[in-house]
Amino acid sequence: MNTDEKNKNMINFLFEIGTMRKLPRIHQQMLLSQDLSDNIATHSYRVSLIAWFLAKLENADPYKVVMMALLHDLKEIRSGDHNYVHKKYIKVFEDEILRDQLGELPFSDLFEIGKEFDIRQSKEAIIVKDADLIDQIILLKEYVHQGNNEAEIWLTGKGNENKENIQYMRLKTESAKILGKKILSGKVSEWWENIWTHKNR
Repeated sequence: MNTDEKNKNMINFLFEIGTMRKLPRIHQQMLLSQDLSDNIATHSYRVSLIAWFLAKLENADPYKVVMMALLHDLKEIRSGDHNYVHKKYIKVFEDEILRDQLGELPFSDLFEIGKEFDIRQSKEAIIVKDADLIDQIILLKEYVHQGNNEAEIWLTGKGNENKENIQYMRLKTESAKILGKKILSGKVSEWWENIWTHKNR
């Protein structure tokens, strides 16, 4: 591959990932919400920061974890996002999408990181999946705070006799479980309660 082809492939990839901002997360259908701020790009951004903290807490590679988190939903650009109803009827050719999206880039790192996440065996891949689940818990907390009754059912474990959050039950790392528990018992608005003021400087 010559330099011109390398540059063209990188530029096309950058345009493609820009479309993540236009892709709403489709759980909005089931949560009966229309949240324009909740898209694949914003989700991936917060997952990346959650994953960075978890990598530090779990002594994993923070660079690899952040890159993996940024890529973890990249395939949805071509397949779309699917909620739990859609998944019953739709088959997604994830290996093919990953190869087509990342296989022709001039550096193989992203393709290898994407594959590693899909296999879900390394410490870093497990951390990123935990971060993905924690972001969902945070989002549900935010929706409940806004009065979304359906989100409250999801947050407290819909159909679960123990009334535990489904995402929390799927967490693997100890650090994620600790953070998840704090999030579930915490307040959405607490981050600004000690810094607000009614006076300008």
